[in-house]
Amino acid sequence: MIAHSFKGEQFGPAQNVHGATYTVDVTFRSKALVPKCNWVVDIGEASTALGRILSKYNFKNLDEVFPEGENTTTEFMCKAIHGDLAKFFCTDRAKTGGGERFKGSICVKLWESHKAWACYEANV
Repeated sequence: MIAHSFKGEQFGPAQNVHGATYTVDVTFRSKALVPKCNWVVDIGEASTALGRILSKYNFKNLDEVFPEGENTTTEFMCKAIHGDLAKFFCTDRAKTGGGERFKGSICVKLWESHKAWACYEANV
């Protein structure tokens, strides 16, 4: 659950502060399973990491979280969450000796409703 506003006439009434409630789906894709574990990613670790990442945004006004004046569209937020996940799995985890880095792609999809959604996917 977030609040935000957009800058630019193309956004019409959404230039005013308004709220959105997202449902989040994350897909981890890989061409190979982690040896001995036979998984793409530790799903428990992924769930915990996602919960921590989303807590940065939940019940926040994104205009304050991203004070640079970014239009925090659904697409922008997909990319931001993707970046947070990529940092966790490919940088932070490797630095702390957390085992193999994730190899593959991460897709973050945010649903505003059953007919309004966006996603961002990239290799990490």
